[in-house]
Amino acid sequence: MKFPADTTHKIAVFRALQLGDMLCSVPALRALRKQYPDAEITLLGLPWASGFTERFSSYIDKFIHFPGYHGLPEQPFDQTLWNDFVSRMQQEKFDLILQMQGSGGIVNDMLESLRAGPVAGFHSAGSYRESGLFTEYPNGISEIEKHLLMLANLGIQPQGTALEFPVNEMETEHLNKIKSKLPQGPYVCVHPGSRGAWRQWPTTHFACLADQCAGMGFQVYVTGTKEEADITAEVIDLMDFPAIDLTGKTNLGEIGQLIKDAKLLISNCTGVSHIAAAMETPSIVISMDGEPERWGPLNKDLHKTIDWTKAQDFNSVLALVDVLRSPVV
Repeated sequence: MKFPADTTHKIAVFRALQLGDMLCSVPALRALRKQYPDAEITLLGLPWASGFTERFSSYIDKFIHFPGYHGLPEQPFDQTLWNDFVSRMQQEKFDLILQMQGSGGIVNDMLESLRAGPVAGFHSAGSYRESGLFTEYPNGISEIEKHLLMLANLGIQPQGTALEFPVNEMETEHLNKIKSKLPQGPYVCVHPGSRGAWRQWPTTHFACLADQCAGMGFQVYVTGTKEEADITAEVIDLMDFPAIDLTGKTNLGEIGQLIKDAKLLISNCTGVSHIAAAMETPSIVISMDGEPERWGPLNKDLHKTIDWTKAQDFNSVLALVDVLRSPVV
């Protein structure tokens, strides 16, 4: 054990990324908490992740907003905010800082420059460290397994690869109130949005799959954020069957419960696909980034991930819907 539990009291995890990236790190956070049950674990992340910290409070104790840095695209760099962040980090005096952001090309130097505690994680060409605290950044494997390998290098044993997505009682109650006003019966969720246009599967395809489900007797719930309203509206307009538009009407936890109770999720490879994996809801996931082995769910029987960059065969995707059994009406 490179960082014994009896002397490791404060741990920082640097992962300033979006929902899907964060959900893939949950098995690593679970392993970390198992190894260090009494340590204070702090997430260094993007502003939205303060809510992630609250949702996963069994694994994460504190949140510190990472304000951005040169060369990292998630947010603009602000020197004043950066100076404040450096001061805060140095005051914390961590016993371990885990670099879980990527291969280390920028962030290894950045985290070490903070002088806030020993850094461990991934390294790669151009960022190699002689220290045994770093391991080669692996390609071609799941994002989930990747971080478990990194922790194993430090002597931290995995606690399974299953994803999690806790939903609180208030979120469940609010969703049930929304659903009580909607047509009842088995339903599928269609989530056509994506953070980038280049990762967007055609709305015509989403509409056709949704119609296939509706024709089998399922209600179709179309979900998305307020920012994705144009996309969801286009899908609904293209459908022959009626659909229920829940765009912008549910928060993240309510989306989680909605997916948990669904018979199927159809989506691009985004955060909701990892929620479906956590909830063990069958899914059809369209990978538009060419890395299905990295971001696709591990359970290949329950979840079907299609690499659209290699095989743009819509009929084969449509055939996957047929595995649904028509509900008893």
